[in-house]
Amino acid sequence: MSSAYAIATPDRSARIDRLESSTFDVVVIGGGITGAGVAREAALRGLSVALLEAEDFAAGTSSRSSKLIHGGLRYLALGDVALVRETARERKCVHALAPHLAEPCWMLLPARSRAGLMKFRTALGAYEKLGAVAPADCHSNWFESELSENEPLLDRSQHPCASTYREYLTDDARLVIANLRAAAGHGAEVVSYLRVDEILRQSGRVSGVVARCGMSGRRVRVCGRAVVNASGPWVEGVRALDEPGAPPLLHLSRGIHVVVRAERLPVRNHIILGTEDRRSIFAIPRGDCVYLGTTDTSHPRGAELWPRIEVEDVEYLCDPVRRYFDTDPITPDDCVAAWAGLRPLIAQPGKQAREISRRDEIWLAASGLISVAGGKLTGYRKMASSVMEKVGDVLGRRFGPPPEEDEPLPGGDFAGEVSVLAVRLAAASGIGEACARRLARLYGCEAEAVASRDADPLVPGGRVLCGEVDWAVECEGAETLIDVVYRRTRSALYEPEECQRILEPAAWRMRAALGWSAERAVEEIATVRDRMAKDLAFKSVRSECDE
Repeated sequence: MSSAYAIATPDRSARIDRLESSTFDVVVIGGGITGAGVAREAALRGLSVALLEAEDFAAGTSSRSSKLIHGGLRYLALGDVALVRETARERKCVHALAPHLAEPCWMLLPARSRAGLMKFRTALGAYEKLGAVAPADCHSNWFESELSENEPLLDRSQHPCASTYREYLTDDARLVIANLRAAAGHGAEVVSYLRVDEILRQSGRVSGVVARCGMSGRRVRVCGRAVVNASGPWVEGVRALDEPGAPPLLHLSRGIHVVVRAERLPVRNHIILGTEDRRSIFAIPRGDCVYLGTTDTSHPRGAELWPRIEVEDVEYLCDPVRRYFDTDPITPDDCVAAWAGLRPLIAQPGKQAREISRRDEIWLAASGLISVAGGKLTGYRKMASSVMEKVGDVLGRRFGPPPEEDEPLPGGDFAGEVSVLAVRLAAASGIGEACARRLARLYGCEAEAVASRDADPLVPGGRVLCGEVDWAVECEGAETLIDVVYRRTRSALYEPEECQRILEPAAWRMRAALGWSAERAVEEIATVRDRMAKDLAFKSVRSECDE
C-alpha cells in the first residue's frame, strides 16, 4: 500500500500545522460516509480538501447501520420509486469500487402462503427492473424442499415458501475509512478529533472554521473557500454556529441492533422478519454471530454519540424470532453485543420516523455554508456528487465527472469473490480459514499486507491479528483503543468475548506506536470495558424489572 493512501501520520501536530498554513478549496465538517464521499469526490476533481471530524471517523451514524448496501425494497410500498431506482442501481457501483465492502448475498423473504409469495414476486420484479439487475441475480422462489435444505431453522408450518433476492453486505465503518483513504491518496488532509466550534466569515461569507483538538486542546484555524457541513445528526448544531436561531430541519430516528451467538440462532441466509407493527427487520449472519435490527423510533433527546439502548427496543427485535424459527425464543439475556445509532432524517411534520422518506437534502445558506443531511448509506456517492454541484455554485465553477471516478477504493482492486481471496490469503499467510475470511471481508486485497505486518493473533487461539493494530494506527488513523476495537477490527461487535481478551495486548501495542504512558494505556482499557458494559446495560435493567 502506498503511504499516500494512509490517513495517519507519526506527527499529528505537523498535520494540524499544515491545516493552519493553507487555504483549501473545500473544508468538510464530518467524517461519516457523507463527508468521506464529498472529500473523495472533491479530491478526485483536483480540489484541495480538508476534512475535520469531531470524534473518530465513522464514530456516529456511519458505524451503526444494518451494514447493507441495498436499494430499500420497503420504500416501494411508500411510493418512493425514484429513491429505490437510484439506490438499487448504485449497489453495483459500490460493489465495483470495493467488492469486499459490497459483497453479494441472498436475502430471504419468507411468505405465509402462495398468495403472499405472489405479492413478493410482483414487488421484487419491479425492484429488479428499477435496479437493472442482471438475469443471474434475479430472485427465485423456494418451497418445502429448498427451504428444508437451505434454511432448515425456518418454521415451515408458518412460512412454507419464500422468495430470495440479491442484496449486498458491507462494513459501514470500513467503507467510510476506505473513502477517506482514497481522498487522502488524492491530496486531501483528513484529521479526526477536531471539533468545529466556530464558523469564520469574511465580508459576510463563510471563509473557514475554528476547531479544537480533542487530543491536545489546541485551537485550530482552517481557511476554506467553500465549507460543507456533513455532520449527520449534528448538522443543526453546526448550522447554528452560522445562523443562530435557524429553524430545525431534522427528525432524529434511533436504530438499534443486537448480536447473538450463531449457535443460538443458526440461520444461513440474510432474512427479513416482519414485526407486530408491520415493519421489517433483518437477521444477518456474520462469522460466529447473527445480528438483528433495526428499530426506527423517534429520538427527541437530540444528537448523541452513544444513544442509550432501551430494553423495550431489544425485546422488540427479539420478538419476531419466535414466530419465524423453530427454536427457543431469543431474549435480551442472549445478546452478547449491541449498537445504537441516530439517523438524521429530513423532518416531515405529522409523520413518524418509519414513515419519513430517506431522501437527502442540501441547503445553501446566505453565507455560503453548504449543509447536507438525510439519505442512505447506499447512495452516498450520489449525495456527494450533488453536494459538489453546490460547491461549484460557491466557487463559481462547474464540475464534470471526475477523471478517476471508477478507481477502486483501497482494498478493492481485485476480481472475483471475497471467498476466493480468503482462500489465497490462508495459503499465502498460513493463517486459519476463518481468520482469512474475516480479514478478506475487512481489508480486501490489502489483507495480505495487514497479515504480513504480524500474523500472530493478539491472544492464543484468537482471530484478531497483531498486525491489525499496527495497520489501524499507521494507515487508518486510529487514535484510541475504542477506535481499534469498534471501528477498525470490529471485534467489539462480532467477537465480543475475544475483544475482552485482546484489550490489554492491543493497548500495549498502541502504546508503543503512539507513545502513550502506561497510565494512558490502562485508561484506554478501562474506557473500552466501560463502553462494552454500557452497550449491554439493558440486560441488568431487565433483570431488575423481573425482580
